[in-house]
Amino acid sequence: MPPPRTGRCLLLLGLVLGSVCVTLGSQAQASLTTDALNVLLIIVDDLRPSLGCYGDKLVRSPNIDQLASHSLLFQNAFAQQAVCAPSRVSFLTGRRPDTTRLYDFNSYWRVHAGNFSTIPQYFKDNGYVTMSVGKVFHPGISSNHSDDSPYSWSFPPYHPSSEKYENTKTCRGPDGELHANLLCPVDVVDVPEGTLPDKQSTEEAIRLLEKMKTSASPFFLAVGYHKPHIPFRYPKEFQKLYPLENITLAPDPEVPDGLPAVAYNPWMDIRQREDVQALNISVPYGPIPVDFQRKIRQSYFASVSYLDTQVGHLLSALDDLQLANSTIVAFTSDHVSALRTNS
Repeated sequence: MPPPRTGRCLLLLGLVLGSVCVTLGSQAQASLTTDALNVLLIIVDDLRPSLGCYGDKLVRSPNIDQLASHSLLFQNAFAQQAVCAPSRVSFLTGRRPDTTRLYDFNSYWRVHAGNFSTIPQYFKDNGYVTMSVGKVFHPGISSNHSDDSPYSWSFPPYHPSSEKYENTKTCRGPDGELHANLLCPVDVVDVPEGTLPDKQSTEEAIRLLEKMKTSASPFFLAVGYHKPHIPFRYPKEFQKLYPLENITLAPDPEVPDGLPAVAYNPWMDIRQREDVQALNISVPYGPIPVDFQRKIRQSYFASVSYLDTQVGHLLSALDDLQLANSTIVAFTSDHVSALRTNS
């Protein structure tokens, strides 16, 4: 894992979990037409505040922690909706789900609610080149199967080619066979295409930064990372950072007393994974074996550290290309994923 860069100098770094707030420093008050600042928006899927900068003593996140040390760090941020599509549409339009009328994945706000502008669309309409890499909008109907193109982006968004293997049989099990598992530490050279989606997204984002370095126009670059969203498919070396004997169980594993049935998520998407199916856990409240709980948390934390290295590579490129002094960086998660496990 590369160490955080010590010489990083950005005008303002916005670190947000649960909601996006891109704020401008005093140097950013110049005219858009003369001294416009670039914007790098990093969106992470299902990231909890399981980071060193939020006081977590176990998780190794040196690059994000370095970013946070020069940032406005939000301590009281909330997701509008605990599901990817409505949360992302909410903070990218600046409107609540009650306004966008999106609470799930099944509608496009411009058709069913209103032709609301997005943050990248605003920048695009004001002379910026706007670019999307990875998972920025949730794919599918909720972004019109186009990541809200052409409204939000100057050219078609980039999606990594290896994304299509995320839920396929690429996880080597103890039996030596390949499985579609929840827990999926991999040897990257052995997976299809010899790479992973977030690695490809970092490479593409750096390529775009190199291209924009010589551009006369300012840019808005949104980079969406998949991890630590399930499945926990990450380079296996990161698992070694978290020995199972160091992994604690969730402090609040029980279903709350009096919880309405409609409020409980029986995590059916997780139950479909082969390694979870093998546990034969009863629906909906069946307990997860304690040893598997530890493995889930181990792989989540390992996925966070893998993500952290990608953020480090991206920010290092911003430095190396001498774009740091003219770029605002904002970092956010779409919503908090649940590390609570029933026991």
